[in-house]
Amino acid sequence: MNAIRTLIVLTAVALTGCASTHAHNPADPLEPINRGIYKFNDSVDKAVIKPVARGYKAVMPTAGRIMVTNFFSNLDDVVVTANDLLQLKLVQGFSDGMRFFVNSTVGVFGLIDVASIGDLKKHNEDFGLTLGKWGVGNGPYLVLPILGPSTLRDSVGLYVDGYPSPMYQLKDMRARNQAYLTRGISWRAELLDQEKVLNEAMIDPYEFIRDAYLLRRLSQVYEGNPPRQRYDDEESSDTAQPQPSPATNTPSATTDNPSPTAPQ
Repeated sequence: MNAIRTLIVLTAVALTGCASTHAHNPADPLEPINRGIYKFNDSVDKAVIKPVARGYKAVMPTAGRIMVTNFFSNLDDVVVTANDLLQLKLVQGFSDGMRFFVNSTVGVFGLIDVASIGDLKKHNEDFGLTLGKWGVGNGPYLVLPILGPSTLRDSVGLYVDGYPSPMYQLKDMRARNQAYLTRGISWRAELLDQEKVLNEAMIDPYEFIRDAYLLRRLSQVYEGNPPRQRYDDEESSDTAQPQPSPATNTPSATTDNPSPTAPQ
């Protein structure tokens, strides 16, 4: 849920600085294709995914939904730990590994987030972020069918993260698909409460989600301290040369406050 709040805040900041809607974004060269996939995803969501998520939320008690969320979050800690080590975050990797161990045992297969009661805080790392911290750029923004916003780099990362995931290790394809489906429904149900805020804030839903996603990933790569963005007006002011004064050869031009009417 913290990630969702962060996404909303970052997008609000982004929209504040936008001069107009439908502006060309160089990070999205495939925008016509992406918008088509976005419309497809939105149609599937409204027709199938959202009603199922609402039904799940209606019949599942709050405690049960929390346990399901905790269970899949605990499985994700395996992927998080692997990426900690790839980023040479050894202390964090040990913490996340212990978090998975504690929740899988004392927390009854991760249904109860016992680790968060202590000092084993939840972290979020994936191979897309690992590539980013290795210096690999985003590549073009992509909207994936059903899965939603991504980039070329993050799409590769999503594929690689599938291998260490415990769900991928399930040999029974039916059980594996059911696990992925349950996780997706649980995740979608968590977003239902956020939709009112999102709908009120969105001018162009496609741009809103795209800009929020890119800002959030940039913040994650730089550990919450991304480099300051340079804009065209700043760049032009940096490169602009001072215009010579017509009176540069006169004594009055060397004074701190030259008067345009000073006698020559």
